[in-house]
Parts: sequence; C-alpha cells; structure tokens
Amino acid sequence: MNITKKDLDSLNAVVTVEITKDDYSDKVKTILNNYRKTANIPGFRKGHVPMGMVKKQYGKAVLIDEVNKILQDSLHTYLTEEKLDVLGNPLPKNETKINWDSSNFSFDFELGMAPKFDVDLKGNKAITHYKIVADDKMIDNQVKTIRKQYGKLISKNTVEKGFEITGTFTSVKKEIDNKTTFSTDIIKGKKQLSSLTGAKIGNTITLKTKGLFNEERNYQAHLGVPHNDVQGLVSEVTLEIKEINTRELAELNQDLFDKIYGKGVVTSEKELREKIKEDAEKQFEQQSDQKLMDDTVESLIANTKFDLPNDFLQRWIQISAESPMTEEEAKAEYERSEKGLRYQLIEGKIRNENNLKVSFDELKEYSKNMIKTQMAQYGQTNPSDEELDSIVARILSNKDEVKRINEQLNTQKLLQFFKENAKLKTKEITYENFIKEAYS
Repeated sequence: MNITKKDLDSLNAVVTVEITKDDYSDKVKTILNNYRKTANIPGFRKGHVPMGMVKKQYGKAVLIDEVNKILQDSLHTYLTEEKLDVLGNPLPKNETKINWDSSNFSFDFELGMAPKFDVDLKGNKAITHYKIVADDKMIDNQVKTIRKQYGKLISKNTVEKGFEITGTFTSVKKEIDNKTTFSTDIIKGKKQLSSLTGAKIGNTITLKTKGLFNEERNYQAHLGVPHNDVQGLVSEVTLEIKEINTRELAELNQDLFDKIYGKGVVTSEKELREKIKEDAEKQFEQQSDQKLMDDTVESLIANTKFDLPNDFLQRWIQISAESPMTEEEAKAEYERSEKGLRYQLIEGKIRNENNLKVSFDELKEYSKNMIKTQMAQYGQTNPSDEELDSIVARILSNKDEVKRINEQLNTQKLLQFFKENAKLKTKEITYENFIKEAYS
C-alpha cells in the first residue's frame, strides 16, 4: 500500500491511497474459508462447498468490504501520523466507477486544509471592559423594596398610586385568564394608570395592553402571556379588582437587618447599603464578563484574517447533510456557519498555544467548591472531606455533568486569559447606563 499527498494550494490537497492485492488477499482468503465452513448451499454438505462456488457467491462482496476497511483505516492513520490539520472530512474524488475485477486499486480524496494564521489580542482598538456599579438610585430602590417586602400590609378600599392590586386579568380573544397581584408602580401608560386610580374593590376596569407595563417580563408574570406572544400583543384586557392594599414600610432597625442577613451581620443602615451594593455588583460581574467575552470574540473574528477552503467546505456540507441538499442550500448553510468556524479555529489556536486545558484535578476542585456553595445555602457550612469526596465522585461518574463542568471551566480559563492578555479599557458605569450602552 502507498499513500501520497499532492498540494493543490495552501488550503486544498489530494491524497491518493493505492491498495495492492498483497494488502487484502490474505484477509479475503481467511474470510472466504470461514464462509466455506459454514455456508448452507443446496446439494453440498456443510464444509464441503467448492471454493470456486464460494468465491462466485461471496468473493466480490468480501473484497469490497475488506478494501474499504483498509482504505478507511489507512487514511485515518495517515492523517494522524502526518499531523495534518484538516477541516471537515476527506471527500472521495474518484470520478470513474471502480473496477472491482482488478487486483490493484487507487483512491483519491480531497482535503480541506486548516489555514495558518496568527492571533493578535493587542489590536489597534481596545475592547471595553465594563465595571458595573450600583449607584445611589439603585440602592435607594432596593432599600425601599426591602422595606416594602418586610412591611405591614394594610387593606384599602380605593386604588391610589403605589398601592397593590390583587385581581384577575381576562381576555376571551387572547385566551387570558390570570389572577395576580401587582403594584401600580409597574404600570407604564398614563391612561391605564388613570383608569386604575380611584377604582374600588369589585370594579372591573378595561385596559389596553399596549404600553400597559414598564417591562416585558411583567406581561408574562401578570397576564400569563407566553414570551413569544408579548411583542405582538395589541389588545384589551379587563381587570376585576378583588383586593387593594398598601404597605407600611418596615423600620430600618436591627430586627429587620437580622431577618435579611442573619443575626449581627449588618448593624446599621450604612452597612445595609454597603451590603446591597456589594451583592449587586457581584451579580453584575457575570453580565460584564459575558459582554467582555462577546466583544472579544467579535473583535478576534473581525481582526484575524485568513482564507478558508470555501468550495471544499460547501461540498462537504452538501455531501454530509442528513437529507439531500442542493448546491445553493449548501452555500447558504456555509455562509451561516462560516463565522462560527472562523472563531472555532481562532479559539483552538489560542487554547493550544497557551495550554488552556482543564485538568482532572481542576474538575474535582471545581466540583467540590460547587457542592460546598450549594450545601451552605441549606445551612450545611462545614461538610466533611469524606462527604464531599463521595458527592464529587458521584458527579464525575456522570458524563453529562463532566461535560457541563468542563465547558464552564474552559470558558472561565479563556475569559481570564482575555482579561490578562487582550487590549482592554475599563469603563465604570451604572447598571442602567450599561444596559443602554451595551445592548442598544
């Protein structure tokens, strides 16, 4: 057997696999001998069928099967040993029908080669790394929310601004029938708020859905409308008022602080505000990190220039598709996936060159810390090492869990690498302005 590679250009090559009779004859002969021993052919005792008849009946099928096995194994071994960085899978190139009556065979395969390129994380334009801060307005609102949450509920007969209404929203046309409780603070439309103000228990109010609530999630929560239906919701609903309440705000005292954070953790309003700020900004870090990751990926794709074997990849998509696909459909599919392929190559290069791989010890340690955090939420703050090791062993025996944890750790490593090596500029910003700037 002989395997040779011919480069057509830097991104395309043809591999030729030549298989001779010596490569397959012994294996074919052994298989046919076994067939001869077990074949049931009328007129002959088992094991006494003439070899000529066995060859005539099974010979070509066995030959084709064995040659294909040798072909696939040898091609895989060649690509591995030569360390060829290919995209997709080799595509058979033989344009003429194979003559299986021959003794020697030659097979050609097209290869799409991965491009060679350099990754520059220190591009001309710096990537913004947002530091999201909780401003006084946000902290004031959170303090008010806490005082409301722990405050005293007082029944009222007439709706006023800031009151809570319990009632049922209905719409036969939109199939809405949802009992809920909401504050008038989340009503966005002035006409809708005006219609509610002054209403009494037992009244039924008709409201337009357009501009009813200040946030999309409130349509889902209070009207029971699925997420996909919120955008196009233009209708009217009726609200039958069952209860009207206001809340007497809880006192900012030690009793309240202990209810929220535990005994003695917070001892003053100043410490409460500091704790709210600390907790909020810790949560904001996740959104800031995700934005940084997204922006870095976009920057890398835009600034890392290289060509791809486009024609080869389009043919590969067409041939490997589960259902028949036209050239036009394959081209469209390739155009949709090209950006993802480019980043996959860039990320792979970054990981390989900087050894950004997750070790088994790191998986164990990450799992152990995850379990500690979960147990602490249920009051188990000091689990034994034996207990932790047992739970971790159970987690790491689950392939799906290992895959999920491995992906999380890989993402963390890559993010940390970007923070340490990419060209970044830090921008301090409030959460409200971050949403406007980052996702407008």
